[in-house]
Amino acid sequence: MNDTARNAEPDLRQQARDRVAAKLSFFVHLAVYVVVNVLLVAVNLLTVPEHLWFYWPMLGWGAGIIVHGAVVLLYTRWNSVVGGMEERELRRLQGE
Repeated sequence: MNDTARNAEPDLRQQARDRVAAKLSFFVHLAVYVVVNVLLVAVNLLTVPEHLWFYWPMLGWGAGIIVHGAVVLLYTRWNSVVGGMEERELRRLQGE
C-alpha cells in the first residue's frame, strides 16, 4: 500500500463516520417529530376537539424535517460526487 492510500484511509473513515452521524441525526429528528406530533394530536382532540390547532406545529416542524432530510441526503450525495471526481483526478495526476 502506498503512502497516499495509507493517508487517505483515516480521512475516508472520518467521512464515513460523519455521514452516518448526519443520517442518524435525521432519523432521530424524524422519530421525535412523529412522537411529539402524535401527542399533540391527542392533546388537541382530548381537550378542545372543536378547535383543531395541532396541524400548525406539525406543518412548521414538518418543513424543518423536510429541509433537514434534504440537506443530509443532498450533502452526502454531493460529497460522493465530489469525492469520486477528486479520486479520478488524483489517479490521472499520479499516472502522469
